[in-house]
Amino acid sequence: MSASGTVTVLHDHFRPPLSERRHWHSFHHAWCTYISSHLNQQLPVGYFAEANVQYGIEIDVATLEESGADSAGTSSSWNAPAPSLTLPISISTDVVEIRVFDREGGPTLAGAIELVSPANKNRPAHRDAFVSKCAAYLQQGVGLCVIDAVTDRHANLHEEIVLRLHSEAGDLIDSDLYAVSYRPVERDGEPNLDIWQESLRVGQALPILPLWLRGKLCIRVDLQATYDRTCLEQRIPVA
Repeated sequence: MSASGTVTVLHDHFRPPLSERRHWHSFHHAWCTYISSHLNQQLPVGYFAEANVQYGIEIDVATLEESGADSAGTSSSWNAPAPSLTLPISISTDVVEIRVFDREGGPTLAGAIELVSPANKNRPAHRDAFVSKCAAYLQQGVGLCVIDAVTDRHANLHEEIVLRLHSEAGDLIDSDLYAVSYRPVERDGEPNLDIWQESLRVGQALPILPLWLRGKLCIRVDLQATYDRTCLEQRIPVA
């Protein structure tokens, strides 16, 4: 809720006039932080949530040709042979996510929330990298939420994620803006994917989603409350 007691509706952070007054990446970074704090207030002992936000990721590799030494600073008497094959690959250029870990036996990823960025929807290779990452989480039994409020790019990554895992999309929402929760679960010895999906609209309130973690633990993700707090802290007007 805002200071006036009214609900802050979803703004368009990617087009004027707001895009000319505030930087969307700053807002998304803050929103991730407040969602992480919101989860940590609910998670039982042994779990923790943390934000992971990186923009414009590049592969940074120090080469032996430049240094003449290995990573430990000592010379190497062995050189790797030339590769048998070199292929282009796609990587996620932006990472805007909250990850939930189970500390038992060392930090183990139990759930994740992904906030879509414009770069994730920009090119086929970028979309494929994002979808591959989400599909890998689900295939490992990690509960997942995906929030797409990007208005200046048109792609339904939710549909692409489902099609990556199943040959038919089924009764999916037909929208470029959405909030979706996925729960990989086994029933009668067969793996299934439970889906909670909500369309998002600029000018309307945001939903509450379930985030299912490994071990059948479910956490309430109040997108509206965390969005309200982010708008308040970023001094974005309600109207």
